[in-house]
Amino acid sequence: MGSGFTHGRINPETGLNSRLEDFMSTLARCIDRAIGKEANEEPVDLVIFGGDAFPDATPPPYVQQAFARQFRRLVDAQIPTVLLVGNHDQHSQGQGGASLCIYRTLGVPGFVVGDTLTTHHLPTRNGPVQVITLPWLTRSSLMTRKETHGLSLAEVNQLLTERLRVVLEAEVRRLNPDVPTILLAHLMADNATLGAERFLAVGKGFTLPMSLLTRPCFDYVALGHVHRHQNLNKTNDPPVIYPGSIERVDFSEEKEDKGYVIVELQRGKVEWEFCPLLVRKFSTIEVDTSKAKDPQAAIIKAIAKQEIEDAVVRLIYKIRSEQLDLIDTSALHEALSSAHTYTIHPELVSQLARPRVPELSASSSIDPMDALKTYLNNREDLQDIADLMMDAAQRLLADDEEELEEEEEEIEQKETVSASTENTQLRLL
Repeated sequence: MGSGFTHGRINPETGLNSRLEDFMSTLARCIDRAIGKEANEEPVDLVIFGGDAFPDATPPPYVQQAFARQFRRLVDAQIPTVLLVGNHDQHSQGQGGASLCIYRTLGVPGFVVGDTLTTHHLPTRNGPVQVITLPWLTRSSLMTRKETHGLSLAEVNQLLTERLRVVLEAEVRRLNPDVPTILLAHLMADNATLGAERFLAVGKGFTLPMSLLTRPCFDYVALGHVHRHQNLNKTNDPPVIYPGSIERVDFSEEKEDKGYVIVELQRGKVEWEFCPLLVRKFSTIEVDTSKAKDPQAAIIKAIAKQEIEDAVVRLIYKIRSEQLDLIDTSALHEALSSAHTYTIHPELVSQLARPRVPELSASSSIDPMDALKTYLNNREDLQDIADLMMDAAQRLLADDEEELEEEEEEIEQKETVSASTENTQLRLL
């Protein structure tokens, strides 16, 4: 919550960015399902949150309040909740999840903050459950600089994985084999498909192998960090699930479904379902008008083909410099006015970027007039004056031949004079 503000606008009635209101509304629908707000729905026994509540560890108070207001409803409904600390929840200047640890500090009933690798034994309405919390880990949290000195990146990652495997194994050995077990982890799995988070933690974390997660002691593995919903273990023994983010953060998530996961959990048996949420649409309209006779009409037509009402839209059109005067920007704004927000990105097509005409390759020998004719045949925008250019070029070449003969005569005369005074000249560089 608190990200993607550039894709929103200020609501004059609330003073809040509309994208924050989108996140608030979507989170409210998730909590509605958790507490069983609809008459035909049973409340859940446990809510687990996979981390990254906010873009950073110190969100503005009004954003924190919006998050807390929804999770407070779980307290009122007496539904235990586990909040895992992700990489964005961790404070850059110290240990711990600054944005989430306030819930533990205040002693919020039924709330568990997972900022360490440990096992939580939680009672629920329908029996106990074990949740191993594995927060976002960095190299410095498992190893010292001295231990990694002289090692390659691959060797460091291997050493880190082995060290984590040992620590995790210690937790596994303390599990009650008769109680359902969930591994709740914020990490980058080695076979995950990435989205907007691909640049968010470069150099700060490390990738973990699936073998660390697909243990028979785990009935369900709930993962945070990756924004795209996916099941990494198609055999479902156990399911290894990224539910993904509940809202689109930017255009890299334009085609992703957003939602939450409902799990039916028993020891040795689990069923899960991804429940899509209706979220605001992101739409990209791309048009290449560089070859169009009427670029304005081509753009308007492309916009009309898209359902843009209340969507976040970006219009990208390619155009040549000589076509710029043919674009009526006010008409484009009018055509996009039904969108929630929109941006317009013209991309100038440079003639220098055009592929080299094969007939004009450096290895070929070609008459200048033939070269010009070939060039003009590949320039649709110059067809109206092509004949005039050919005539002008012919006259220039004729003049050049006459001037060349005169220059050659002058050079011969100068060389004759130079030869007679060669012994009296100083050669300077």
